[in-house]
Formats: sequence, structure tokens, C-alpha cells
Amino acid sequence: MASSSLKMVSEALLMRRALPDGGFVGKTGWQLQVDLTAWGILALAVCDGSAELIDQSRYVLIREQLQDGRLCVNKTHPDSFWPTSLAILAWGDSEFCREAQERAIRFLLETTGFHFPRTSDVPSAHDTLLKGWPWVGDTHSWVEPTAMGIMALKTTGHEHHDRVKEAVRMILDRQLPHGGWNYGNTHVFGRELHSMPESTGAALAGLAGLVERDAVMPSLTYLQQEVTTLRTPISLGWSLIGLAAWNQSLSNSAALVERCLANQKRYGEYETSALCLLILGALAMESGGQSPLFSAAVDSGLPVALAHE
Repeated sequence: MASSSLKMVSEALLMRRALPDGGFVGKTGWQLQVDLTAWGILALAVCDGSAELIDQSRYVLIREQLQDGRLCVNKTHPDSFWPTSLAILAWGDSEFCREAQERAIRFLLETTGFHFPRTSDVPSAHDTLLKGWPWVGDTHSWVEPTAMGIMALKTTGHEHHDRVKEAVRMILDRQLPHGGWNYGNTHVFGRELHSMPESTGAALAGLAGLVERDAVMPSLTYLQQEVTTLRTPISLGWSLIGLAAWNQSLSNSAALVERCLANQKRYGEYETSALCLLILGALAMESGGQSPLFSAAVDSGLPVALAHE
């Protein structure tokens, strides 16, 4: 599928999930969701979609922001603040979003997960003191929310902040010995766990431009081999995003995306976040690595994890 055709098909699918006054919903129902709105903005932007709808949806995110800067899956559950990183990315460089974005950035820089010293009875093997970000407040830091936090901060010029440097070290510490990442554990009770393509793609996108290629080469090799077997939008989308972030080409990416989209005829339409991830991955790969999820250049010089040591 050509890039122009993919953009047209994708925009048509996204517009069916858009509310008249801005914001996005799931594939069924008409209840606004903050995380889907952020994903919808990012996907519609790469499709060169309606600038008016994008701006309306950015205003919706501003309206949904809490006073301390966080954005939650649901305001009645303020600890579910993982969409804050997505909102920072979705606001992009829009001037009217600047104040809201800066408050969200401050919240992210001042927030971390629950961390504790390792003791002999801890069954996992990773460094439990390295701070990233959690899905939900007062829980441990995990790979995907940490990767999204890094993406949000490096695309807004905070790649040299100590929080980002520590989060980079956290992601590297959670890399599996044979390559790849999962939700965030390497070994449990002495046994190495399996890699997951979606977690690996997210981690690679977060680290792009911040560490040397050698530091993630086993994971790039793992994902390059795994991606051709993937048939679901979240796994394929994140995998394409992660590979594109490191300028890893894939000759059959268009065919993989087309096959994945065709699966909707059998299984029904994908949820909005899954659809957006697939769109972002497909167009990042076709555009040679250009994506709102990782604007920092891959060859950006000294990795921030090592800077100012």
C-alpha cells in the first residue's frame, strides 16, 4: 500500500472515531478517552489530517488536565496518570498548548514510581532502585511507560535532564540478555523471561538518539527477526516504530501493515489506540524514521546516559 493510500485509509478510519468538537473515542460508544485522544492526534497529524480537528482535540486535552499537570485515564482515578506523556507528545510544538505542556513536563519530572532496595527475598533480578515511570502512581516503574516518558521529554528538549538519564539507565538495565524487553523484568526466580515485541519497540523508540547502537544491537536483531511474524496492530505498530527510530529498514513493511489491516475483515475493527499505533509505525517506516514519537536525531552525539559524567 502506497503512503498516500495508507494516509487516506487511515484518516477515514480515524475520522469515524472523532467527536464533533474534538477528541477521540473507542470503536464503540461515544465517550471521550484521554489516551485515545492523544493517540488520535498523533496519528491524524502523520496522515496530514484535519488541522482544525487536531487543534480542537488538543484543546480537549488541555480541558482534561488536572491542576498539577497530570492527565489521567479517568479523573476519578487520578493515579492513572500514564497518559501524561502521550499528551505532551500530542501537544507537539503548538503555541496555545505551551503552558499546559510545561505543566505536564514538570509533573513528569517530579514523579516516579515506587522503588526499593533489593533484598535476598526479591525474586526478580533488575535494579529496583533505578527510577523510570509507572502506569499507575505508587507502583513500580515499567518499560513502556518509562519509554513513553523518555520520548515525551526528549522531544521537548529535556534529554539532558537527570530524570531522563536515569530512565535511560533503567531501560538498559531491563534489557534481556538475549535481546529485547518485556514489561520490565529480566529474570524471575533465576530464569530469564521472554521478550515481547511491543515492549521492545517502545524501548528502542525511547532510547533512539540517547545511547550507542551497540548498546541495543541484540534487541534490534531480535526485533528484525520477530517483526515478520507479527499480525496484530499493537505488536506490529510498536515494532515498526522501534525499528524506524534506529533507521532499520524493512523491505516488506507495507505488506505486513496491509495484512494486519485486512485482518479486520475477520476479527472486526481495531481499537483506536491499536489502530493509531499501526498507522504511526507504518508511516514512520515509510518516511525513513520520521515520527512525532522520537524527534531526537539518532546520531545526536554523546549519549545522554553518559553525558556530564
